[in-house]
Amino acid sequence: MTLRIMEKNVIATESEIEVKDIYEKLTARKLAFIFGGIAGIIVLSILACSVGAAHISFAEVAKVIFAKLTGLNFAVRKVADTVVWQVRFPRVLLAIVAGAGLAISGAGIQGITRNPLASPFTMGISAGAALGAAVAIVLGWSIVGMGKFFIAGNSFLFALFSAFLVLGVSKLRGTTEETLILAGIAIMYIITAIVSFLQFIAGKEKLQGLIHWLFGSLANANWDKLFFVSIFVFLGSFFLFRYSWDLNAMISGEEVAKGLGVNTERVKNVVLILCSFITAGVICFTGIIGFVCLMSPHIARMYIGADHRFLLPSSCIVGAFLLLGADTLGRTLLSSSEIPVGIIVAFLGGPFFLYLLLTKQRGF
Repeated sequence: MTLRIMEKNVIATESEIEVKDIYEKLTARKLAFIFGGIAGIIVLSILACSVGAAHISFAEVAKVIFAKLTGLNFAVRKVADTVVWQVRFPRVLLAIVAGAGLAISGAGIQGITRNPLASPFTMGISAGAALGAAVAIVLGWSIVGMGKFFIAGNSFLFALFSAFLVLGVSKLRGTTEETLILAGIAIMYIITAIVSFLQFIAGKEKLQGLIHWLFGSLANANWDKLFFVSIFVFLGSFFLFRYSWDLNAMISGEEVAKGLGVNTERVKNVVLILCSFITAGVICFTGIIGFVCLMSPHIARMYIGADHRFLLPSSCIVGAFLLLGADTLGRTLLSSSEIPVGIIVAFLGGPFFLYLLLTKQRGF
């Protein structure tokens, strides 16, 4: 009897060691993906700053950025210093921050809805931002007045209003995964109809301005826009990371999560508001950039898995890399003009969306 008990204890100990080894290997793989992605973004950032109408060498770009960040003096051309630091580097950083923000919002929305095709854009948030911009550009009305960021401020507030409207409508039937998505689609179609009407009645000049905004672009990036977008993304992401364990519990369903002590109603409301806050803070300055929030979480999930402790930061890295790469491609693909990043991302995202529709199973 004593020998049997000892054998069972040995087997149990060996099993625990095997499980621990597997967990450590998986964790090491996830961390390697994260740090490898950060290194890739750094390399791509320097490359993005070097290409363009005025070609600047990789080494010279690195010198300019390093000198500005450290305060040291390096022998660089004045034109290189101006082009890199004043024009290209703010745009590169805005692409990184905006891509990360859109990606983490997509991961959060997919987490609470347990739907691989859900994103802040299918929840009507982008449509609300488009309506705010259309009202400001076509009608000249803005809630924040006629200041420097009157279009951005209007689109931000309308995007948040759209998110709260979706949340309110879904509460009428109980805030479930299905009602959130269906309410978002319904609100999106209604708002899109209003935007289409404003396009119809707009004059030629105002219509051109609105269409350019709807394309989504980083062409007007500067340090001021980067500052505001960074606040929205970093602040919203900080609080979103705190719900990683709750999102993990909700993967198996609301009943399981409730059994583990998770207030699922509160988690869904807070995560939706945070994701809306981040998304609105990004697209109000960049215009409509879709599919990044849909593609990035799936690409990260292929390598990381569904653990939101690692999935959220990994999605940020993938989103930053995708948007920066798409913007660099749009800047350099044609020598005579620049393709808005929203168009490039749509070319990439459309086939990816079809892939998800045709290959993903019902489960998440």
